[in-house]
Amino acid sequence: VHSECGLFGMMLDFRQFKDFLLRMWRGCGTIQCVKLCPRGENTMNQEVYTAIRSLADKYATDLKNQVDLRIEEMKRDDNSHYLLYRVLGVSDEEGKLVDLYQNKGRFLYKYAGAFLEEAAIYCMQYKYPDAAKIKIPNTLGIRPKTFEIDCLVGNKAHEIKWRDATTDGDHITKEHTRVKAINEKGLVPIRVMFYYPQRTQAQKIQETLETLYIGMGGKYYYGDSAWNYIKEFTGIDLLEILEQIAASRA
Repeated sequence: VHSECGLFGMMLDFRQFKDFLLRMWRGCGTIQCVKLCPRGENTMNQEVYTAIRSLADKYATDLKNQVDLRIEEMKRDDNSHYLLYRVLGVSDEEGKLVDLYQNKGRFLYKYAGAFLEEAAIYCMQYKYPDAAKIKIPNTLGIRPKTFEIDCLVGNKAHEIKWRDATTDGDHITKEHTRVKAINEKGLVPIRVMFYYPQRTQAQKIQETLETLYIGMGGKYYYGDSAWNYIKEFTGIDLLEILEQIAASRA
């Protein structure tokens, strides 16, 4: 079996072609530099990859700046609470690391979530230029006055979440009102959540929300089904793009 590569004007057998691609990928961190010539098809859109890569670079820079600033601020912190750490058997050194990574973690979760949600919305807007973030009035109560839809495509009202680990029971009530308002507006509520919570109580909340969405004629995607939905709905394999970006940083 041979594969024709017009970029270099030569014929390679299957094994040579595979080895060639691997060498090119290792050389630049992405297979995007290779023009996949069989039948003139490319498995990934270079423009989309570049845009999401740039978005990732921006978030990575902002994250580093925020963490560096917080580390400098922490050098001036009052650490008298370390007394309590020591009472509970935690040394000053370990307590310092706990405080450091607790602060880093807060920023990391914030930026990781914001990046993934923005990247997913970008994919939708790339495929559907009229897709937009909008607000609809709350016709069922006083507060809040409006509900935000992350990405409206036609009559599909998408709620994009990187994950939702809430254990707050009131969250169900608020989400029920939001989904019902969307439904009454004649729209289809669709929840896309990439990472499912791991704690039992948080999972129970999500199970209730899934029932709620389906009961309102909507859709609820999480985990693998969320990644697959983005791929099928937009034609963009966001997961593959993120895996390649991550590999290039290793």
